Amino acid sequence: MDPTAGVRQRGRKKGDLRPDTPTGLSASEDERIEEKPRKPLIRRDLPETGFKVGLALVTLLAFATRFWGITYPDEVVFDEVHFGKFASYYLERTYFFDVHPPFAKLLLALMGWFVGYDGHFKFDNIGDSYITHQVPYVAFRAMSAIQGALTVPVVFLTMWESGYSLPAALTASIFLIFDNAHVGQTRLILLDATLIFSMACSLLCYVRFSKLRNSPFSRKWWKWLLLTGLSLSCVISTKYVGVFTFLTIGAAVAVDLWNLLDYRSGLSMQDFTKHFFARAFGLIIVPFFFYLFWFQVHFAVLYRSGPGDDFMTPQFQETLADNALAVNSYSVNYYDTVQIRHKDTKAFLHSHNANYPLRYDDGRISSQGQQVTGYPYNDTNNHWVIMPAVPFPEDARTGRPIKNGDVVKFHHVMTNTDLLSHDVASPTYPTNQEFTTVDLEKSYGKRHNDTLFEIRIEGAKSKAELRTLSSHIKIIHNPSKVAMWTHKKPLPEWGFQQQEINGNKNVPQTSNIWFIEDIPSLKEDDPRNTKEPRIIKPMPFWKKYLELQRAMFHHNNMLTSSHPYASQPISWPFLLRGVSFWTKNDTREQIYFLGNPVGWWIASSLLAVLAGIFAADQLTQRRGVDALDRRTRSKLYNSTGFFFIAWALHYFPFFLMGRQLFLHHYLPAHLASTLVAGALVEFVFCVDPADRLTATGNRAAPWLAWIASAISWVLVIAGYVFFAPLTYGKPGLSVEGVNARRWLGYELHFAK
Repeated sequence: MDPTAGVRQRGRKKGDLRPDTPTGLSASEDERIEEKPRKPLIRRDLPETGFKVGLALVTLLAFATRFWGITYPDEVVFDEVHFGKFASYYLERTYFFDVHPPFAKLLLALMGWFVGYDGHFKFDNIGDSYITHQVPYVAFRAMSAIQGALTVPVVFLTMWESGYSLPAALTASIFLIFDNAHVGQTRLILLDATLIFSMACSLLCYVRFSKLRNSPFSRKWWKWLLLTGLSLSCVISTKYVGVFTFLTIGAAVAVDLWNLLDYRSGLSMQDFTKHFFARAFGLIIVPFFFYLFWFQVHFAVLYRSGPGDDFMTPQFQETLADNALAVNSYSVNYYDTVQIRHKDTKAFLHSHNANYPLRYDDGRISSQGQQVTGYPYNDTNNHWVIMPAVPFPEDARTGRPIKNGDVVKFHHVMTNTDLLSHDVASPTYPTNQEFTTVDLEKSYGKRHNDTLFEIRIEGAKSKAELRTLSSHIKIIHNPSKVAMWTHKKPLPEWGFQQQEINGNKNVPQTSNIWFIEDIPSLKEDDPRNTKEPRIIKPMPFWKKYLELQRAMFHHNNMLTSSHPYASQPISWPFLLRGVSFWTKNDTREQIYFLGNPVGWWIASSLLAVLAGIFAADQLTQRRGVDALDRRTRSKLYNSTGFFFIAWALHYFPFFLMGRQLFLHHYLPAHLASTLVAGALVEFVFCVDPADRLTATGNRAAPWLAWIASAISWVLVIAGYVFFAPLTYGKPGLSVEGVNARRWLGYELHFAK
């Protein structure tokens, strides 16, 4: 795939009747071979001055649309509650957890540091006043707005460097400048401005790199290769959906290498190997190490204990200053009375004087044993004594720590019974085992084995001591090898709406983790109350990085709950619904995240048109009809096709995701669709490469292209202005004004 194929002129040799390749990803075989470097054509349609003026104009408009009214509203808007909070944590050096990589959040924190902000405000609620709390919110928003504005000239330069006409470059830029979704999302304290800007830079840098194919391994060739890699690193270091940009560039590189492998390219295998490893170094190794660099900065900055501690293992937490594990962690001994808590749901292991019903709602019969449940509050029914499998002598019961791998019994203090699990189905999970308790006679008699549980401390060495808080444990029923587990779905009325406790056969599952909350029986004169000064424990970078990655992917995959403004990918190109960001009742003002319907519908229609053009061209060639000249077809498939692949690879993968999705996930794909829209202006109105050449070597711009482009610009600008009150949050609209903007039944506020 060659995104700059249209920049060069090539003629088919006389008698050469080979057709272009039908794949749509690369040029024909005779095009792949270039005998010698050729000087690029002078830019067509207008002198270079016209492009420079156009670049200045679109840049000015981009900054104007992003910065106009940036001070309003002076309140927390939508996801500013998250990313503003994270910037504050960075400035306070307090550890937090997020499912996204750190790069864009570090940029926001850097802006806060520039203006002297100390991170005192935590962005807790949408609508909290920035003015009252003296937060430099305009500086934070400016960081996003600058990147959002700079994305526009990058798009213009991408079209220019790809050899498109001025109307084409302006069309792509104007579709982006006056898009309400891009404006709204890139002028708030959010991550998408960094993501989209980095994605656009990746496309531009690769286009520049592709143009230097005739000067391999030159300084400029290396410069643009490495800049492409750095841009890709910024994309993936902002959000993991940046991998779609890697796929886009990777697809183009794969086609490029396939063409270089052709023996007619004149490259020896040694030369091809150099090309392969140069690209692997610039586009994989360099981005990966820069990606790791931002995590190293993340760990270096966040050295204090904070709200993200609970997401990490005790070993990780002990690397943080002021962590509660150091202050409140005690060794757990046999015969201690403890409270056991589930890591994910925070429920205590609990039992009470009530039994399971004879029959459950589905007709299954229970053991009618004493209920064992999860209870969220501190209560004496949460007290359990950890007993040895075989009782110790009376004079040897103190000071005996419990160790990793020990087999123990759990004695419930209030009901004088012992915890038990057996081969009876649990109340709501027929595949899992029931947990109950039995009296002491049975516990030390015929049911003894069923009351034995193994303590497995996660990540600990053999025979490591069990400690409160800092030891994450799995409690494994010794005979059946199931893990004690709970979940948030409440039991019916007979279970007092408490959580079910059952035996999970999937022992490795991370939701099987428990910990000892405290030791209520610990006396003041116990030697364990004497603590040595805290020493922060080191942890290798790779262990911290891999642990954080596991936590990030795990919690990202758990984002499956419903959301009132979530949407499915099938609706995005048609702009069927948006997202409510902010409202103000007394003035009837609102910010509703929504693209410019006119621009989105035109761009989506042109994507369908391009797919139709590809299909029609392939069909006509099959019937021996060659409607396009070779150079036009090359540009259509290699350059416009490159933009189309960028759109497809930033859109279709979302259909495979099971997590919550929102309209803003389509913004990178929408940017690619604007490039396609501009490219089709070139194709439809400037298809003949040999016409209208002036004496200076420049082709006169077809008036029809300017007229058609201008019509689309007017329509897009009109749509932007019409929906601007929903983008900027002002002015407030009357009921009639709100309903006039509910084109597809958008869920706008104040419609009555």
